[in-house]
Amino acid sequence: MDQIDIDMIRLLQLDGRISISELSKKLALSRPSVSERLKRLQEKGIIEGFFALVPPAAVGKKLLVMIELSELRVSLEEFERMIANEPDVIECHRATGHVHYYIKAALNGTDELTRLIENFIPFGSTRTSILLGSPIDRRVILPS
Repeated sequence: MDQIDIDMIRLLQLDGRISISELSKKLALSRPSVSERLKRLQEKGIIEGFFALVPPAAVGKKLLVMIELSELRVSLEEFERMIANEPDVIECHRATGHVHYYIKAALNGTDELTRLIENFIPFGSTRTSILLGSPIDRRVILPS
């Protein structure tokens, strides 16, 4: 990976809808070269895909929470099958240490939060925090 690839990755993370023509101009490369580099980055798994970022509040999900699940009472596989079907969960991370999973959910209100926590109780102990803000929501990731 050279500096042009790194610059392309940065530009695409800032604007995933940037056109090949605009990338071509910003990188000072021909459109075919940009297309080929983009294809290669995707084939190598460096770029996994492109998607729309939707702020949860924009679709009525005004309550953001982080739930810690510890003291797991079932297998990892069983828990992960269950959580894959929880539509309010927007992130789930398995971790080392005393907390097995960190779960981020976007909800309409406390009724949904109650339901979600009640669904988790058979799987382990929970601890919930309401997220008040995100000083760093997402950051461009580049190779070092």
